[in-house]
This record gives sequence, structure tokens and C-alpha cells, in this order.
Amino acid sequence: MEGVMFAGRTVHVTAVRRKNEQIEFFEVPKKEIAWVQTLKKIPLLRGLVAIIESSAKGAQHLNFSAEVYADEQLDAGEAKEAKKGGFGNLSLILGVAVVGVLSFIFGKFVFTLVPAALEQLIFGSLFENQIGHNLVEGAIKIVLLIGYIYFISFTPVIRRLFQYHGAEHKVISAYEAGKELTVENVQKFNTLHYRCGSSFIVFTVLVGVIVYSFLQYDNIWERLLQRILLLPLVIGLSYEVLRFTNSLREVPVLRFLGYPGLWLQKLTTKEPDDSQVEVSIASFERMLEIDRGQQARSDYEIPSVQHA
Repeated sequence: MEGVMFAGRTVHVTAVRRKNEQIEFFEVPKKEIAWVQTLKKIPLLRGLVAIIESSAKGAQHLNFSAEVYADEQLDAGEAKEAKKGGFGNLSLILGVAVVGVLSFIFGKFVFTLVPAALEQLIFGSLFENQIGHNLVEGAIKIVLLIGYIYFISFTPVIRRLFQYHGAEHKVISAYEAGKELTVENVQKFNTLHYRCGSSFIVFTVLVGVIVYSFLQYDNIWERLLQRILLLPLVIGLSYEVLRFTNSLREVPVLRFLGYPGLWLQKLTTKEPDDSQVEVSIASFERMLEIDRGQQARSDYEIPSVQHA
């Protein structure tokens, strides 16, 4: 909220602009866990690990930005009272990272089970071939997803969130193109990017249609159970597809494989104003500064940039 997060090799950095125009930073050093790093090298499993890790870390940064945003909207007394309940109180009990992971899992369950149940109830006797049912289920997922994103984008807070999302993509694109990170240079780039999480969401729908087509079911409960059990596989495969399409983005004939995700980004990103681009640049440059400082004793490598 009113900011941007970037992840480098050694740190996650969020930059948030306050009403007084000052930019405040929130920095969380990366902690490498040996067995987690091992899992990240295993196809299919690395997708699950990456998503869970991103959800946990993202929740920390979201909580920071939300608290800053609340402080800006309320006076000191009201802000203190607000933090006693709601998400802030829940985060104290379970931990912000756990809340983030649980939120992700809940969202995936909703967008996985509700379309399957709706298709079974409405179109249960329309097709004899279950592939037809899976295709309709996928179409329902897409409609629900696009409709959800479209309608929440009309709220002022979410619209600004999507503008910052666009600013984030512009900065990454400018950096990857070797351009100096000035507002003028960054604004010349597109708000769409192949590695965006929006692309991953689309791929989970498309991959799910294919995976579910290999199994048969006799009733709605068996169908829903299959969706739950296959969810880790669908997530893992979707992550691999995202990596694959990103590796082909410079191949003219094959770059179209990433287009479904880019089309969804037309909803999840908006053109940012210059002040939002400034925040994104500040976050990115702070991340680079910390990374370079941590690796000052060795030859510096270009960071493997990730974005929310």
C-alpha cells in the first residue's frame, strides 16, 4: 500500500511514501535455510516452496505498509486503537508470515473449489466427456478471476496498488534493458512483465484443465477431493511453465506462450504517475545498495531480481 517491494540476493526491501513526501524503507535480510535451498532446486517442489516463501515474506511487507498507511489516515490515538484488533492482532497471535501463507492457501482453495462446484451443479449433465466439464470449469475460473480483479480495481486503494504494480514492472524492465534508473527513462517502459505473479495465476487455470483431464470422477465430492489433492501438483507445474515461458520471451515465434499472463496484467497493472515511479526506483536502488554492500568482499554479481 503506497509502496513497492523488491527482493534481491540478500534482502527484501519495501519503500513506502508518507504524506510528507518522505520515503520510508522496510528491510528484511534473507535467511538461507539449507533444506529449503535444496528443495528450490527440485522441479515441481521448487514452485511450492517459492510460492509459500513469497506469501510469508510478502505478508511481512504488506503488514508494514498497512501500518504506515493506517498511521497516515488516523491520528496517533486512533492508530494505536486500530492496531489492537483486526489483522494486527491476528498477526501477533499467529505471526504475520503464517497469516500470509494461510491467506494464500484459502484463496487458492476458493478459486479451485467454487468453479468446480458451480460447473457440476449447473452443467453436470451437459457433457458425457469429462474433458468438456474441465474446460467449462476453467472458463468459470477465468470469468470469476477477471470479474473479481476488474471490480476491485474501481476502488481507489486498489487502483493505486495496481499503479505501483505498474511502476514496479517499469523499473525492472528499465534495469534489465541497462537504462539509468531515472523517472523519465523508467516511464518509457511498459507496465507488463513476463515474470509477474499475475501470469502464474493464469497458468494455474490452464495447467489445471490439462491435469484434471487425466482423472475420472463419479460425483461432485470425488471431483472436489481430486482438486484439493492435485492442487500442489498444479501449482508446481504452473511454476515450471512460468519459468519456461520466461526463458522464451526473446524468441519471436514462442514468446506468445506468455501472452495469457500478460493479458491479465492489463487488469492488475495501471500506468503510474512520476511520484509512484520514484518510490519504485528508491526501493530497487536501496535493494541494490544493500546487496552490493553485503558482497563487497567478493566480485559483485548482478542480482537475481524478484518482484511481488
